[in-house]
Amino acid sequence: MEFPGYHIVPEPQLSFDAMTPKASHIHPLQGLKDFGPHSCNLMPVDEIRVAAIYPKGTRHILEGLFKEFTQSHNPKERKRYLPDYTGFETIFKSKISLTSSNICVELEGVEFSENKSPYIILSEEISNALRTMSQRKQDFDVLAIYLPESWAPAFVDVDSGFDLHDYIKGTTAMMHIPTQILREDSVISYKCRCSVMWRLSIAFYVKGGGVPWKLSSIDQETAFIGLSYSSRLNKNTGQFDFITCCSQVFDADGTGMEFIAYDASEIESRIGDNPFLTRAEMRKVIAKSLQLYQRRHAGRQPKRLIVHKTSHFKAQEIDGAFDAVNTNMELELLQIVQDQPWTATQHVNYGKEWSVPGYPVKRGIYAQIDQQEVLLWTQGQVKLGDKNNFYKEGKGIPSPLLIRRFAGKGGWDKNCQAILGLTKMNWNHDGIYDRLPVTLGYASVLAKTIKKMNELTNKPYEFRFFM
Repeated sequence: MEFPGYHIVPEPQLSFDAMTPKASHIHPLQGLKDFGPHSCNLMPVDEIRVAAIYPKGTRHILEGLFKEFTQSHNPKERKRYLPDYTGFETIFKSKISLTSSNICVELEGVEFSENKSPYIILSEEISNALRTMSQRKQDFDVLAIYLPESWAPAFVDVDSGFDLHDYIKGTTAMMHIPTQILREDSVISYKCRCSVMWRLSIAFYVKGGGVPWKLSSIDQETAFIGLSYSSRLNKNTGQFDFITCCSQVFDADGTGMEFIAYDASEIESRIGDNPFLTRAEMRKVIAKSLQLYQRRHAGRQPKRLIVHKTSHFKAQEIDGAFDAVNTNMELELLQIVQDQPWTATQHVNYGKEWSVPGYPVKRGIYAQIDQQEVLLWTQGQVKLGDKNNFYKEGKGIPSPLLIRRFAGKGGWDKNCQAILGLTKMNWNHDGIYDRLPVTLGYASVLAKTIKKMNELTNKPYEFRFFM
């Protein structure tokens, strides 16, 4: 089979300091160093006050960690990607500080015994501390929770399905407290301090109310919705107790993300873990999502609405989505599939022979394989400099995403450009891209948390509470 020629979407530019013309870069970290974060002069975050929950006798560890934010660090890993870290205040134009001990909570009674499961003991202690901190919200901006490796037996319980990370995030989200979990192995004792500082700095800045970067090249009249589903299996009955639809709303620049967890009382059918909504339920979900968008934009609706999900759209869902939008709005329904059999390598002509070079295809290549299907490579080679062809994964042959359109019309260039841009909008790490767009990447995080916290329903939440 021979396809038509492929196309290449240029690596999307990110926008930084909103008050500086042409403050853009494809590299998120280098852009922060060169220009400062997007909100630094538009909506300044003068200081981020971090309170903490930590084991008795370990405050000095956190004090040492926060001292590192004032220092410079050189990379010991990913040297072709990580720039030097030159201090939080220098890069983010904001101060960060650990609050005094009387605003923090020191845990004294965490001792595991054979009479009680470790996760119950630890979760009870942390719950008590969180209730205390909820009374002090006006005294801090972000809550850090330090988890030493000696507590590792209580982080996950396979039999009950308990996950401490999800438990903390779900609990603090209902309290409207942004949190940063500090694991000893991945933060305190991690060898590359440059990497740690970049990751933590971005996380603290976002959770403190800042915007590090936005997309600079997408039509501002477009909105994106990511759909995901969560359901809990009752072990006694073997039936699913409830279905929750997590709908996330993004502005065209990949920001402004809010989500609502909506209990769907009617589903048309189920394939594996994927439920399919009835026409009425899909109409409600899209309508609620548009209400979130209008609330942020003075009642204005987008001219173009693009909905992403990983499962296909059934006829009832398509009809329900169209029921929810007005006739002047362009609606596109896109299924984005990770697991598919396609792959590709590039061949280069050296003289009279073709050979495969030692680096993958360029990120941003897309090839149409059907009238309503296209393959898009969101992983691959990125040119960071004249002699720096960077491949984030480091090895292996990248597989494309299969994008299948169930509603909408026109060429594929704008859709591929938007999806490629949205792979750069995950503020929960320091990487240059993800494989999935943030509409679906965040969906998996939300569904995982919602599955264990069924109280999080029918109310808008900012995603920073779940990072």
